[in-house]
Amino acid sequence: MYVRDAKNRDEAWLLDSLEDLELDDGAFRSRDYVIALDEETNEKAGFGRIRVHKGDESFCEITCVGVLERWRNQGVGAHVVERLVDRATAEEFDTVYGFTSEHRYCMQFGFEPVDAADLPERVETRYEQVKARDADTIAVRLETDEFMMSDRARERFKVATPAPSADDTEPELTAEDFGYDEETPTKYSTNLRR
Repeated sequence: MYVRDAKNRDEAWLLDSLEDLELDDGAFRSRDYVIALDEETNEKAGFGRIRVHKGDESFCEITCVGVLERWRNQGVGAHVVERLVDRATAEEFDTVYGFTSEHRYCMQFGFEPVDAADLPERVETRYEQVKARDADTIAVRLETDEFMMSDRARERFKVATPAPSADDTEPELTAEDFGYDEETPTKYSTNLRR
C-alpha cells in the first residue's frame, strides 16, 4: 500500500466515491486530494483532502477522508491523514483543523477538540457551515508536529488486503440455473423400461 497525490484521471473515481460515502465537498478540486492504493493491483482504497482557505486569516482544513468498506480497519485512513498533514506542513501550516462528527477517530492522531468560541473568526465561520449539515460536528485542531500514528496502524497498512465483497464470491450453480430439473431430458438421459 502507498499514498500518492491524486491525478486528473482520478477525478471521476473521487466524485463517485464521495457520493457513495455521502461525503460533501462543495468546492471539489482533485489536485487537493491524496489517494491510497494497493501497490500490486493499483486498486484504490481510500482518499482525503487538504483544503486551504486563503485570505487574511488563512487556515488549513483536512476534510473528506474516506476509506472504502473493503479496506477499513487496516491503517488506510491513518496513512491518508498522515499524508495530508505532511502536505499541510509543506505548505507552511503549523496547525490543521477538521470539522467532523467522527472526532474520536481524529483524536487518535493527536487532534484535540476545540470549543467554537476559541476558534479564529474565519475558522469558526467554516465550522458553522459544516455544522449546519451535521449537527453532531465538532471542531478539532492539530499542531502538525504533534501528529502521531500507532505502530499497529503502520504494520496493518504494510499488509493491507481488501476484504472479499459480495461481487468476489462466485455463486454455486445448480441444474435449475441452466433450466434443468428432474423431468428435463438430456443427452445423458437413459430411458430404460423394465
